[in-house]
Amino acid sequence: MGQHALERFMMRCALLIAACGVLAVAAPPDRIRVLILTGASDLPYHDWRVSTPYLRGVLEGTGRFEVKVIEEVRGLTARGLSDYAALVLNYNGPRWGPEAEAAIEEFVRSGGGLVSFHGVTYGEFYGQEFQKRWSASSKGSQGWLAYPRLIGATWAPEKIGHSVRHAFPVKWIDREHPISRGLEETFLANDELYHKLDLLPDAKVLATAYSAPESRGTGRDEPIVWTTAFGAGRTLHLTLGHDLSAMAQPGFLAAFARGVEWASTGAVTLPAEVSARPRPRKDAARLLVVTGGHNYPAAFYTLFEGYDDIVWYHAASQQEAFTPTTLDRYDAVLLHDMGETIGDAGKASLRAFVEAGKGVVSTHHAIVDYTSWPWWYEEVTGGKYFIDATDKHGKSSYTEKVAMVAQPVKGMATHPVIRGLGPLPLVDEAYRGMWHSPAIEPLMEVDHPLNDKPVVYLGPHPAARVVYIQMGHEESTMRHPGYRKLVRNAVLWAAGKLQ
Repeated sequence: MGQHALERFMMRCALLIAACGVLAVAAPPDRIRVLILTGASDLPYHDWRVSTPYLRGVLEGTGRFEVKVIEEVRGLTARGLSDYAALVLNYNGPRWGPEAEAAIEEFVRSGGGLVSFHGVTYGEFYGQEFQKRWSASSKGSQGWLAYPRLIGATWAPEKIGHSVRHAFPVKWIDREHPISRGLEETFLANDELYHKLDLLPDAKVLATAYSAPESRGTGRDEPIVWTTAFGAGRTLHLTLGHDLSAMAQPGFLAAFARGVEWASTGAVTLPAEVSARPRPRKDAARLLVVTGGHNYPAAFYTLFEGYDDIVWYHAASQQEAFTPTTLDRYDAVLLHDMGETIGDAGKASLRAFVEAGKGVVSTHHAIVDYTSWPWWYEEVTGGKYFIDATDKHGKSSYTEKVAMVAQPVKGMATHPVIRGLGPLPLVDEAYRGMWHSPAIEPLMEVDHPLNDKPVVYLGPHPAARVVYIQMGHEESTMRHPGYRKLVRNAVLWAAGKLQ
């Protein structure tokens, strides 16, 4: 074999090994694979751009699903659906074409699940067109002939309508179905109450709501949740879900997520309460976030949202944060407060926490914290910002909105706190003239005349895991993906969850 042929062979082997590796980690074996079909809706009423990521987050947050999204459904094939257990329709737009529509029909007919809601209940799939309101096609289109059977209902254009948006109770009338079993008999919807739908004979109604005349309703019970069979497949439709406010209702979340599980497997294991936040893992880091003494952007709180491996709690003062129970309740504290002094009770609690080997992440202005207590800045955080000059050290300085690039220190790029981070360009507040312990271990540095060199470093305490992150003043910093990763890594490492 020649040199070039050998190189090509080795490259193919490397690519095959890489591909196998990707396949091996692509989907946890206990998670149900779900595909959301989206890409258009009748804006501005039903905005798929905001509802799709929200619903994806709801499903993935249960820990039960792995969710993918496709926005160009026209290219979908039967082979492209073969790895999924269920489809979620969040679409109202042009037809997808014969091949894609046939692939979806066959997917469901062969045993796949289908879940649809609210804004897919009318439109071009039904052979309708929009002329100031939805009406029958002027070209005689019958639409996607299988679609009504997939949804389990039709809606004549002259009947399309709903009550005024209001809050109303929805009643489960079939309480033995896997979706509704164990749920309260009623839940509150905050939505449009669709009316005058014509359900097909095979549709099985699970929940209804009374459409009150005073809300421009029909004066009768209207179907809200129903199932139907399409071949061997299971389909579920909800008329709820007008916008994120409607979707955020606990009843909708439970019906939707449990409905997707049922459509996928025929059974339901999810609890009665489904949150829009990720369900924390049993081994999630327990983080206490401490603020007070200095203002900060509200975006600060988003640093801890959206993760299943961090459960965070907030204390707005030292007195609230540092108590005899702090040691047992938390794995790490993140300080974003600013106060030079700390009381004796707080000192005792914090010292016990540190000496027990727990984690501390100090961010930005928290470098001023407890600086009247030498043990804290000399042996724990390893740094001090001098608000006033002393006979041994000058006054530290700050400058707002400085463009800086934090670079990994040579040889430290693989440390868990900054692993995979690379350079971090930010516009933030610069600090200069601070004291740093010779025992700190710098992870990231900047080279700027207005800022001291180390900006991310490990504190010197031999037992605790301590990280200081200087950046954290501007909202743009809080929302920077690199900074968010840095803070998350620091929290998990400090809590002993990242090696």
